[in-house]
Amino acid sequence: MILSTPTALVAAAPTLLRQGLVATLREQWPQLQLTLTADATQLVELVGHYAFSLLVLDEQLPGRNLPELLSRLQRARPGLRSVVLTDHQLPALPPAGPGQPLQLSRQVLPHALVGALAQWLDAPTSPAGTSRSPRACAVPDPFSRRELEVLRLVVADHCNEEIANCLCLSVRTVESHRRMLLQKAGTRTLVGLAARAVREGWVA
Repeated sequence: MILSTPTALVAAAPTLLRQGLVATLREQWPQLQLTLTADATQLVELVGHYAFSLLVLDEQLPGRNLPELLSRLQRARPGLRSVVLTDHQLPALPPAGPGQPLQLSRQVLPHALVGALAQWLDAPTSPAGTSRSPRACAVPDPFSRRELEVLRLVVADHCNEEIANCLCLSVRTVESHRRMLLQKAGTRTLVGLAARAVREGWVA
């Protein structure tokens, strides 16, 4: 059975990173039907029962051993198109290819993510000559170097205390930088800030 509407299963903890990933997918492919789970024990059953067009799996999702989980997923759905988001190269995984997982950085820029997934999610009937590249958008009111450092850590889901320790700042200074980031980005919440930062490519 060929699905007329692409479907994707996103397996990741409910962090700011997942929020940004989902925002990017929904902006680029509005018709994409998304299923979200933060439970690794559900994956094999979900993949076995539903013919998802794509699986996006965060390496840091708590649960089973990753190579073992990927092997079980491939047995449940041979040829499953899957992407593993990771902070480092995973030597235990086979190279990307038909039915093999594609590895991408957990900090992948939106245009790179879209380019990697377009082969699987772009409709083959798209009019010739049209481009589905994400719109380019400049950073509003240029962020300072320190603000960008704080922003990267916010997107990576670090709390104020962790950011302060990492950058050798006081918590109050970090809070000040966050307020300025929200103001410059035109967002009201950290989730909105992280989602826009990932979507617009403000962080690497």
